[in-house]
Amino acid sequence: MNTELLGIAVSFLLMLVIGIPLGKYLAKMFAGEKVWTDFMKPIENGIYKLSGINPNEPMDWKQFLKAMMCINMLWLVYGFFVLMNQDKLPLNPDGNPGMTADLAFNTIISFVVNCNLQHYSGESGASYLIQHFIFMFLHFTSAATGIACAVAFFKAFRDKTTTNLGNFWNYFVKAITRLLLPLSIVVALILTFNGTPSSYAGKDQFISLQGDTVHVSRGPAAQMIAIKHLGTNGGGWFGANSANPLENPNYLTNITEIVSQMIIPIAMVLCFGYFIGRKKLGWVIFGVMMIGALMLLIPSISSETGGNSAIAKMGISQPTGAMEGKEVRFGPTATAYWSTFTTIVSTGSVNGMHDSTMPLTGLWQLLGMMINGFFGGCGVGVLNYFIYLIIAVFISGLMVGRTPEFLGHKVEAREVKIAALITLLSPFLIMAGTAIAAFVFTNHGNADWAVKPSAWLNNPGYHGFSEMLYEMTSANANNGSGFEGLGDNNIFWNVSTGVLMILGRFLPIIGPVAIAGLLAKKKFIPESAGTLKTDTVTFGLMTFAVILVLNALSYFPALALGPIAEYFSMPK
Repeated sequence: MNTELLGIAVSFLLMLVIGIPLGKYLAKMFAGEKVWTDFMKPIENGIYKLSGINPNEPMDWKQFLKAMMCINMLWLVYGFFVLMNQDKLPLNPDGNPGMTADLAFNTIISFVVNCNLQHYSGESGASYLIQHFIFMFLHFTSAATGIACAVAFFKAFRDKTTTNLGNFWNYFVKAITRLLLPLSIVVALILTFNGTPSSYAGKDQFISLQGDTVHVSRGPAAQMIAIKHLGTNGGGWFGANSANPLENPNYLTNITEIVSQMIIPIAMVLCFGYFIGRKKLGWVIFGVMMIGALMLLIPSISSETGGNSAIAKMGISQPTGAMEGKEVRFGPTATAYWSTFTTIVSTGSVNGMHDSTMPLTGLWQLLGMMINGFFGGCGVGVLNYFIYLIIAVFISGLMVGRTPEFLGHKVEAREVKIAALITLLSPFLIMAGTAIAAFVFTNHGNADWAVKPSAWLNNPGYHGFSEMLYEMTSANANNGSGFEGLGDNNIFWNVSTGVLMILGRFLPIIGPVAIAGLLAKKKFIPESAGTLKTDTVTFGLMTFAVILVLNALSYFPALALGPIAEYFSMPK
């Protein structure tokens, strides 16, 4: 126990030690100031010249979002057809078949939108070509897309009054060449030297202790695993994700991977404050997010280390805590720690099975994804938090009888309407999707489908409901983790979650960038004695209260039917 807690403390400190200076670096780099990675300029200029791009061309918020959407839709279309025909393409030494149309639809959307909700099983569902040159490529581009949109949002508030949010292609390329690629090389080397495969050889085989011949897939896994965490993607090379000993061989790699998935979300929050010249605001936002993260983390650790009451009632001792679904290499404390951060930052990778965690741990995992604003994914976490912030500004303005304003720009009806729509979007998508799934399961369980709805769940009852709720929540939050007692590779879940992933990814990006663009065009109003200061602890607590109230009102009924009901149904 003490060893696990020490590992958590070390990894937490490493997140801060790396994330804080990284935030300062990103602010300088995206502002065009001189940084040590300027040696990448010739490579970047070559990319721009080859692509016919002028990286200095100004874009307003509409042009910026148009460029972002166009390139993402292009990747979606070509990736769809490649996935369906992977059996006819090279670098497929294990002979993996092409994906069905509905699975390819779900999978390519999942990787384009930074979700990586894998309805196929890693090494047996995708060839080396797909894993390396489609999925790993999209790990970089989806993360860079979120970062680029966040920087456009930053620029809107740095330049006081402007219509120029910068150039999407400039931010996008720099996010890859000067952030994601260098860090990925470092992490991939750490993983490779600790036993993670990094080759293009086919399956190997060994004789187990029981005398069975076991065939083990390999491939260039270390490279993909590095960017899957740094880019808060989460899609594993192997079906068991980071619970697989080849994907996560030891405690050093476990710390490396959990730190990797947190440093860029932390850095982007602090980058906001440094970029716009309001460091205090960045730290207030960081504080609110960290308090929220700890409020989810601490009860998760307590729940997992307390053991399973049903097992305790059988007279079985649980000195290490609830071990079902946990890797003995890491234990329940490290698994609870990982499960908290992987759900709040939308990575979705796992080093233990979330479906086997205790009911209250599942509750905190769900809530972390439902809030989706405590650090969040690369770049998009700040955008998600901004929606809560705008609502907090609006409510605070009403309370003091003043027109709401944020960073010198009046927040009026149009901006509040956009924020309200984005706020209502997630609860609607999650609960409507879960309601439809529950209706089909209970009323049409024996429908003559390829996979009957009655066969979806291994765990009917409260936990079965939680499995369906988790799947819809994970898709909407672009997280990608799952309660794997759910049979999800069928046309219902492939199509429904595919639609949720598209809407849950792009509308919460379009909304904040649009609000920022609209506010940036307005006349800048200097601060006065009556200005509502948004960089104070008081306003930070106000925003935190808004987050709690909105999500409690939105999700409590659904959570009460799932993990809360399951908790109270367990023997005490």
